[in-house]
Amino acid sequence: MKRSRNLKIVATLGPASNSYDRIRALFEAGADVFRMNMSHGDHEGHRAVHGIIRQVEKDTGRPIAILADLQGPKLRCGVFADGKVKLKPGQAFRFDLDDAPGDASRVQLPHPEIFAALEPGETLLVNDGKLRLRVRDCGADYANCEVEVGGKISDRKGVNVPGVVLPLSALSEKDRADLEFACTLGVDWLALSFVQRPEDVEEARALADGRAAVLSKIEKPAAVKCFDDILAVSDGIMVARGDLGVELPVQNVPPIQKRLVHTCRRAGKPVIVATQMMESMISSPVPTRAEVSDVATAIYEGADAVMLSAESAAGKYPVEAVATMDAVAREVESDPTYRTVIEASRRIERHTVADGIVSAAREIAESTDIKVICCFTQSGTTAALTARERPRVPIVALTPLIGTARRLCLHWGISCHLVTDVVDRFKMAVVNAARAARASGLASEEDQIVVTAGVPFNVPGTTNILRVAPCREKLIFASDPE
Repeated sequence: MKRSRNLKIVATLGPASNSYDRIRALFEAGADVFRMNMSHGDHEGHRAVHGIIRQVEKDTGRPIAILADLQGPKLRCGVFADGKVKLKPGQAFRFDLDDAPGDASRVQLPHPEIFAALEPGETLLVNDGKLRLRVRDCGADYANCEVEVGGKISDRKGVNVPGVVLPLSALSEKDRADLEFACTLGVDWLALSFVQRPEDVEEARALADGRAAVLSKIEKPAAVKCFDDILAVSDGIMVARGDLGVELPVQNVPPIQKRLVHTCRRAGKPVIVATQMMESMISSPVPTRAEVSDVATAIYEGADAVMLSAESAAGKYPVEAVATMDAVAREVESDPTYRTVIEASRRIERHTVADGIVSAAREIAESTDIKVICCFTQSGTTAALTARERPRVPIVALTPLIGTARRLCLHWGISCHLVTDVVDRFKMAVVNAARAARASGLASEEDQIVVTAGVPFNVPGTTNILRVAPCREKLIFASDPE
């Protein structure tokens, strides 16, 4: 199944989309990656969904990526004697470690690390920022606050501390158990929630130990401040605008999104734009015009993927939501302005031989009548670097490793094909590339393709050959590089 777009679509699975028929329909509508939200459900439920995705993959003959999104250390208040209270602007309110049910004057905040990091003048946000409190004085086990923006606060509502880097690992005990389960199950990507510093990512990478790629969710101001360091140790990034828009003024989010997307593009690492992209489709069969424009903006910026959350997990119209995203992507990418914007924002990166090879492949493809760029890749790096170039022609990644093929499903413009033949000579590599290009419907025997590979074969990071070749079954070479 050939996608007629470069953007990838991530669909979150949930109660509205956990059957074979629904997951198959989501894939056929355009989903390239399926997200399992580890904040909900249990391991057995996730195991069943994982098995269904792999069955769809087998039945359709196309690699599908699975992303396990870890919950992270969600901070919540305690419970109230009456279930909820209403706080008024100007009143005093206290958070403390006392586990007694709360009332209109106080409630438990069972996170001593918050009190250890707080200082007078800091802000506490409750219930996704609907309530705002200012710390007046604090200690090791309490924080006396003044309510600035009031409202109802009820049992176990989330608490955000936007101005403080908390001494918390991004991995709770639940996350550690979920990470090990997901890696053993065989997911392709792990999404790490509430990242604050690069050490958070390094901890997750050590636990994953190469079994899954690690994607950092940027949803805290601290992560924005040290983004370059976080990106350096991450395999990918998610711009998680929900919590980011709670902890920062909402007008700050669009320029941050644009900067993060462009930085990821320069690094050749995939970036997902997520949260509330088509939220009205939870209950409506059509999105708002503003939501369509939001998706289009991410595409014009060059994001690798856009993501559906509750729209596909719990909404009434999950398949329609994916199909709408697919239609928006195809329309935007057919707009001449799209190529103008993408190419104007391209930064030439030529630090290694591989950088030079993929850059040359794009230039050759765009200046001649080349139909496809075919990349042989072991780890996926060469294909990712080619996607960084955002070429005008399709990218076909050929790899003997199913894990690599699945992970590349998240990258812009890459179509993945498994190579079953043992490739130990460049001539065979070109033959396989020609077969894949024809099988994909991207080229005919009369067309030419660009092939990149590394010799010796099956060694990551050795991309050093580029050849323009006819897309024929039988090829004759004057010489055959070993």
